[in-house]
Amino acid sequence: MGLWSQAPAFDEDRVMRGDLRCPTLVRRVMRLSGRSPVFQFALSGLLATLVIGVIAVAITRSTGTKEAIRDAKRVTRLAGEGIVAPAVDEKVLAGDPAAIAHLDDIVMKSVLRDGVVRVKLWRQDGTIVYADEQRLIGKRFPQSEEDRAAFRASEVDAEVSDLSAPENRYERSYDKLLEVYLPIRSTNGVPLRFEVYQKFSSVSAGGRRLWLAFAPALVGGLLLLQLVNLPLAGSLARRLRQGQHEREALLRRALDASETERRVIAADLHDGVVQDLVGVSFALAAQGDRLHSNGDAGAGTALREGAARTRDSVRALRTLLVDIYPPSLHRSGLAAALGDLATTSTSRGLLTTVDVPDDDVHLGATVEQLLFRCAQEALRNALKHAGAAMAVIAIQQDGDRVVLEVSDDGAGFDVGGLAAREADAHFGLAMLSDMVAEVGGSLHVTSRPGHGTQVRMEVPR
Repeated sequence: MGLWSQAPAFDEDRVMRGDLRCPTLVRRVMRLSGRSPVFQFALSGLLATLVIGVIAVAITRSTGTKEAIRDAKRVTRLAGEGIVAPAVDEKVLAGDPAAIAHLDDIVMKSVLRDGVVRVKLWRQDGTIVYADEQRLIGKRFPQSEEDRAAFRASEVDAEVSDLSAPENRYERSYDKLLEVYLPIRSTNGVPLRFEVYQKFSSVSAGGRRLWLAFAPALVGGLLLLQLVNLPLAGSLARRLRQGQHEREALLRRALDASETERRVIAADLHDGVVQDLVGVSFALAAQGDRLHSNGDAGAGTALREGAARTRDSVRALRTLLVDIYPPSLHRSGLAAALGDLATTSTSRGLLTTVDVPDDDVHLGATVEQLLFRCAQEALRNALKHAGAAMAVIAIQQDGDRVVLEVSDDGAGFDVGGLAAREADAHFGLAMLSDMVAEVGGSLHVTSRPGHGTQVRMEVPR
């Protein structure tokens, strides 16, 4: 009868909808303190504990209020059936002053206590037979269907009293009253309605006592759980950091081993095969000149052509040496190495330009190697698979990150099918993407058939 729309209650739906904004608060705090995983765990756990505590306290308080109202109903039934009903006889119903005074004495001593501020006794026609407020006795007020149904009910009912009603005009000084009522009978069998008006603050106090009794143990248990979990969180964080350091060390060793092997291969080629071929080209050219001057023009021309082809092979090998190991990357920096790469790519038929900032880009050796290998792999794919005629290598700085973009005007491809092609043409980019992710960077490929390809790498400096 409207009781729970007025009584304090915990809105569980509001929590489920997220109106408390706790996830947003957690994310903001974790962004502000996001350096220590253990601190993040402790802080988020504390916030979760507070939220759970608030929810539990609200539920407990609502449950306590319900229990207090049930107690009020039980006490009202005892008072109505055990104290008031035996004292209501024909004289009380007839309005005999002595009988009213006797009943009033009983009510004052035994009923008006523990927050009860008003007692009323009604006839079915809406006449107040008795009230501790003497001015109400004998007054008649209109009865609603709900009021008449209360005479036929067998249970005690309760609701927040409507203090604006005419029969409650002497109770308007109170802030909020709980109205508890039940049907009783006089000693001569006349049906009556017994009403008790109790301060709602006394009802709420019962609920408050209940949640105050349980709240410390509940919140304390949650905090103890967090304290127990903190060492575990610290151990897990240390393991994660150790694993990350090991992966970074493995990546550095892999890159170092790759560079060392490339340097050894490049040195062997430069000091061995390339030098031998240079010597062969000189010898062939000299022998061809000698035969040509001795009148053997055919043999001289053949030897000269052999010398020219040998020199072409030497140039091809030297170009390959730049691919295998760019000496300018460590000697002159990334810009010089990309310039050499562009020159090599242009000599193979792909006109390549380089756009690097005028100011020096100070990068670590690992980052320089990743950027160079990305540009190299992108140009290799543009030459081998895209049939591109032009390409651009661009470097730019974005705060504490550096961005490399390699664009070409080739045939392009469907990026959605890139994963299926990793075992073929794009395995190099897939492997490079894993290496970039290990250092906290990202690698994205953008392409459409007939619209060229753009490879974008972004890594921390």
